[in-house]
Amino acid sequence: MNIENNGFYGDFGGAFIPEMLYHNVNELKENYLKIIESESFKKEFSNLLKDYVGRPTPLYFAKRLSEKYNTNVFLKREDLNHTGAHKINNTVGQILVAKKMNKKRIIAETGAGQHGVATATVCALMGLECIVYMGEVDIKRQAPNVARMKMLGAEVRPAISGSKTLKDATNEAIRDWIANPVDTYYLIGSVVGPHPYPDMVARFQSIISEEMKLQLQEKTGRDYPDRIIACIGGGSNAAGAFYHYLENEKVELIAVEADGLGIATGETAATTQVGSEGIIHGSKTLLMQNEEGQITEPYSISAGLDYPGVGPLHAHLFKSGRGIFLGATDQEALDAAYELTKLEGIIPALESAHALAALHKIDFKADENVVVNLSGRGDKDMETYIRRLQ
Repeated sequence: MNIENNGFYGDFGGAFIPEMLYHNVNELKENYLKIIESESFKKEFSNLLKDYVGRPTPLYFAKRLSEKYNTNVFLKREDLNHTGAHKINNTVGQILVAKKMNKKRIIAETGAGQHGVATATVCALMGLECIVYMGEVDIKRQAPNVARMKMLGAEVRPAISGSKTLKDATNEAIRDWIANPVDTYYLIGSVVGPHPYPDMVARFQSIISEEMKLQLQEKTGRDYPDRIIACIGGGSNAAGAFYHYLENEKVELIAVEADGLGIATGETAATTQVGSEGIIHGSKTLLMQNEEGQITEPYSISAGLDYPGVGPLHAHLFKSGRGIFLGATDQEALDAAYELTKLEGIIPALESAHALAALHKIDFKADENVVVNLSGRGDKDMETYIRRLQ
């Protein structure tokens, strides 16, 4: 799916930014493709993905899960990456871009903490200063990841405005970037924000579907599945899983949002269902807002899906009909997590559990090949899992 030069996917994307951010964003836009398409970058990026991150990640045939749903279910095991999620694919790529641009100070936002940990990890690897903005609410519910970030040498700064979650952490990071335009690189964690971030992050995460093609060919004799299922907040893991199949109409692309307590309750993060077109964090996309255009607060049991918008690529997939967008409530995600744990011995992140919850919402054929992108592991969510089991 082609992106236009000005950063639009159909009606969505672009760079809607204040004048004070123009230099920062334009500097990145003018340099990112030259950097990531150079042979030296490709070699270093590939070597780090292999020897540091631990790629390729397995494409695991989930035998007992397949038997339950009477179809062939494969799990793309992004949970087995170093740091426990897909986020490291992007941070490795962006830290190399930052170094090529001679940036010494790295800032990031995080919700569930996985992107924060992945950013702190690559900053430690490269010896760069790291500041991670995180909502005060998320700091409390994702304490293990906060501890990891601090151990890795990052400074974790709480966002105490608004809902004190991911949206507010992003706001704080943008303010920091405006105040420190020369030496600071903003390492965005999802396919959101002003162009070129959605395009750049999708490119770095596309390693997921690149590997998937080779693995499916080996396991099934065909390099594409019938369906790909991925959870979506901002949408980086989904973008990576979908990337090499965007133009292949034989593949059904299924994105699963967080319905929270249910769409009708208002306690939800299902942007495509309750949102409308607007601008958030420098990009035109679908977002949750009131009649005056003020952003409304999302809710999800999963900190990584607790965002009031989706990336512009996903907004385009939704509006064009290329993607199918489903939802899973908190309870459905919890049930799916417990099911995977009992059937396959794998504890997923709460974000990934939303994707797994879609399995009982779809009528499968027995001979279908279905890939669920298992975007992260459940260590960070153990307190929630244990509390809900009691």
